[in-house]
Amino acid sequence: MLLAIDSGNTNIVFAVFDDKGEMRGEWRSATNVNRTADELWVWLTHLLQLAEIKRTDIDAAIIATVVPATLFNLKSLCRKYFNVDPLVVGEPEVELGIGILTDHPEEVGADRLVNAVAANERYGGPLIVIDFGTATTFDVVDSQGNYCGGVIAPGINLSLEALHQAAAKLPRVAITRPKRVIGKSTVPAMQAGIFWGYVGLIEGLVVRIRKEFAEEHGKGAEMRVIATGGLAPLFTDSSSCIEVSDVELTLNGLRSIYRRNRPC
Repeated sequence: MLLAIDSGNTNIVFAVFDDKGEMRGEWRSATNVNRTADELWVWLTHLLQLAEIKRTDIDAAIIATVVPATLFNLKSLCRKYFNVDPLVVGEPEVELGIGILTDHPEEVGADRLVNAVAANERYGGPLIVIDFGTATTFDVVDSQGNYCGGVIAPGINLSLEALHQAAAKLPRVAITRPKRVIGKSTVPAMQAGIFWGYVGLIEGLVVRIRKEFAEEHGKGAEMRVIATGGLAPLFTDSSSCIEVSDVELTLNGLRSIYRRNRPC
């Protein structure tokens, strides 16, 4: 079985795939750079038991992280408790199978590259991948599957927290789809501003990305738009420009990259 680890700025996601490619379990932990391999194992071992997965069942691992400080402990977890040497996305020997057509390929986040690999494999380019994470990212993949760059915007929760902290009278609010754009009190007004503001951001950027891509690459097939991240279903239902919500895109991308580098 394969242990796939996606370490983001907010959460670390662990998933286990069996030999048939089926996901047997998926669990999240808050990202904490001070959490040791031993602490991670104590937390993870109970979840594996609930899923009826033995430690000895796991014989492979792959890691993608955008928080370098977590890498040492995640590697230690794999080596000490699963007796496997993990692949790490971004290390020179790990092949992604796609080109990275940016000015500084080494600066591209591992999660964005993994999403590009998975989206191209599952849906085919050209396409736009929107990831609703700590940041909201828009990543462009061409018809050959190459990563062409993208857009980074503040994440929704980050924007809400900044609004609360900067304005003394504005409370923390939950993200939800308001029925009305015009709020009749503070909380509905904030929810409308965040939610419908992000719908406008999404739709506006998709239009501009498609236009610029067509100018550079020539008019061809319409770019599909794939959404991932925890809030993807909410916005997919609220914007006609998003075609598919795939919340497991990154994890499936990790599995694909592992199979490319260490085929059975």
